[in-house]
Amino acid sequence: MNQTTHRPGGPFSRLMAALWLALAAAGAQAGQLTAYSSAGADVLKIYADQFAKSHPSIKVNWVRDSTGILQAKLMAEKDNPRADVVFGHTAANMVALGQAGMLTPYAPKGLERLSPIYLEKRSPPQWVGLYGWASAICFNTIEAKKSGVPKPLKWADLTQPAYKGKVMMPNPASSGTGLLMVNAWIQMWGEEKAWAYMDKLHDNIASYSHSGDKPCEQAGAGEVVVGLSLPVRGAKVKSAGAPIDVIIADEGTGWDMQAAGILKGSKNMDDAKLLLDWSISTEAMEAYGRNSEVTAVPVKVPKMENIPGNIAEKMIKVDFDWVAKDQSRVVAEWRKRYENKSEPKK
Repeated sequence: MNQTTHRPGGPFSRLMAALWLALAAAGAQAGQLTAYSSAGADVLKIYADQFAKSHPSIKVNWVRDSTGILQAKLMAEKDNPRADVVFGHTAANMVALGQAGMLTPYAPKGLERLSPIYLEKRSPPQWVGLYGWASAICFNTIEAKKSGVPKPLKWADLTQPAYKGKVMMPNPASSGTGLLMVNAWIQMWGEEKAWAYMDKLHDNIASYSHSGDKPCEQAGAGEVVVGLSLPVRGAKVKSAGAPIDVIIADEGTGWDMQAAGILKGSKNMDDAKLLLDWSISTEAMEAYGRNSEVTAVPVKVPKMENIPGNIAEKMIKVDFDWVAKDQSRVVAEWRKRYENKSEPKK
């Protein structure tokens, strides 16, 4: 029987080495994902741990940063993407990524269960909504009684003379929470009426903070009577013992959502799809529901203490395409009009 010998370094050995390297490179991607997120660090850890328990064979390298910094990173990497998935990033920014041709359309399993307001217009969608948050009025009842300030039930109430110098709001140029409010007023009332409202509100503003949480914290501490913030922050401040009411305005509340999508150029599309499938699963929705105000699929889980019960019914219809397109213009106009009361940046 003739045997063929293969010398080390010969053509056959070189061929096998090349094949091994190719397979190793492919294998290095299988079971590994890089996911970018701008979700809060505390809740992201909860969701990451939950996914790891459900899919222990998939290693996810989570990269987290603030919304603006993460978006800039994604755009800078447009022609050479470093991530497979974006998980927990705001809707307007997902719209912008889609418009830049950076997302792979995919319909995760169970998509039909999602509330329509969490769905992108295209089919299959380029991204899907996961959970949302709204805006709220934190009202210090003790300080209000001392000052004779009435309880506000509507956004319009905050323009009354009694509130002069007693309101704090987040700066929309630096806070997504502040931008959420400004965009909501414009979409509810139209630009002319919204800017007229903000002109009157500005007269009563003590200062604009660079944090979405701070106005409610300041209201809880009695530094201001009213702090415009988030319901979750209001609930936490109230639960800590502050004498505040957490109010959802009668006219409606602006809101935003965290969303997820697959980036074009992913080298591990199968596992990226598994992460998207999991992101809208009942298990994931229950995790979101324990840590956020509203979810894309209604779930029955214990809610945070002191969260208002009427958030979902007060959420307005938001055009996230408009937000993505006009965000820079709106912020520039706001700064021109109102920046003079903004807190100095530290």
